[in-house]
Amino acid sequence: MLEREKSSKKTKQKENWSIYILKCRDGSFYTGITKNIERRLKMHNDGTASKYTRTRRPVELAYQENCGTHAQALVRECQVKTFPKDKKLELISDKNRDD
Repeated sequence: MLEREKSSKKTKQKENWSIYILKCRDGSFYTGITKNIERRLKMHNDGTASKYTRTRRPVELAYQENCGTHAQALVRECQVKTFPKDKKLELISDKNRDD
């Protein structure tokens, strides 16, 4: 059992969680976290990921940021969700300039 716990900890260290911001059809933003952005975006556009985005489809990926662990992604998600819309737009704009 100890081996299982060790391998579980190693796996968690390698996790690659991201936060993402979606731009909805009505111009609003949705922020979430995932390990697989393509799958999650498809779920949002299929109407199976979130009650919020279900009525605001289609959605498009506006921003993605790698965070590392699940815990780090949750912390960053909470930070970004507190941002006013203009600060989210600035974040998206800065990221697009870097690309």
